[in-house]
Amino acid sequence: MAEASAVPVALTAAGPAAPPAFCDRCGGDLVAGAHAACRAARALEPPRFCPVCRRRMKVQVLPSGWRAQCVEHGELHG
Repeated sequence: MAEASAVPVALTAAGPAAPPAFCDRCGGDLVAGAHAACRAARALEPPRFCPVCRRRMKVQVLPSGWRAQCVEHGELHG
């Protein structure tokens, strides 16, 4: 069974957020494999891939956190 991603899901451009289907760190399918290393790394890093469509996101690291933007699904904050 796939575990939920550590991403605070708040994709804004596409309306209601879809459940994550892809790992937001490596871009791999959440069902296809274990992502324990990805979950551990996400405690310290911002996401790199959109958890809904697997596109590479534009990521900005800020002193107060991070902001990641998918061209299709909008912005995540953390």
